[in-house]
Amino acid sequence: MKEKNKVWFITGASRGFGKIWTEAALERGDKVAATARKLESIIHLKDKYGDSVLPLELDVTKPEQVKDVIQKAHEHFGKLDIVLNNAGYSLVGTIEEASTDEIRAQYETNILGPVTVIQAALPLLRRQGFGHILGTSSNVGHITFPVIGYYCSSKWAFEAIHESLAAEIKQFGIKVTIIEPGAYATEFGSQESLKFASTLDVYDNFKAEFIKGLQTMERGNPQATSQALFKVIDSENPPLRFNLGSNNLTSTKSVYSERIAEWEKWDEISVSAQG
Repeated sequence: MKEKNKVWFITGASRGFGKIWTEAALERGDKVAATARKLESIIHLKDKYGDSVLPLELDVTKPEQVKDVIQKAHEHFGKLDIVLNNAGYSLVGTIEEASTDEIRAQYETNILGPVTVIQAALPLLRRQGFGHILGTSSNVGHITFPVIGYYCSSKWAFEAIHESLAAEIKQFGIKVTIIEPGAYATEFGSQESLKFASTLDVYDNFKAEFIKGLQTMERGNPQATSQALFKVIDSENPPLRFNLGSNNLTSTKSVYSERIAEWEKWDEISVSAQG
């Protein structure tokens, strides 16, 4: 049964899943500290939802700002039931093309940003004795694609961090769930959610074919995700990993079957290396 008036802290609330889930939580009567890099992109929520929403400006790559904003949200509402790390973007470019600065910026937002939020929130959640940390990952947290390899790698790291986190904080009564969306018709493919690495002509045809394939991929309706997410956060025993969409499980099982088959093929030589 749903506890009344849950309080959410959501990063990346101005677009995509963050926007959809912020508004859906408010519509169902919850309260939300909604954050975004530009306050003007979310301030309009006050007009519709009044005191149920607290819009806050937040750049997750700024640790001191993260700490301050988390504290403000907790003091304002008196608790935080759900901390949802949703901010992120994809770097488009082959492994050879992307510069170290572009890769570093990707990791600052997609990995270190969420970690900073988690580290700022945990002392408050521990004192409460409850809480649920959610992180928006992707099905590419298990599989990979070319051209967005660094984005995929950021989600692999994101998955590992949250799995370790879940084991570490279970003792404090705090839950962890990794949300793994497949392809959805959100603004994630927009210029605001994508950054492009410098290009090398040798990859032009390869990237054009890859992007063409992405454009024809079946995409889910993001508006259909909120009720599924509410079932997870209202559950007494939420999953550590939660697929969003109908295609993830099939593709992930296929990839893992291939990996296991290859490991088994080489197992005799692998075992011989034990000594």
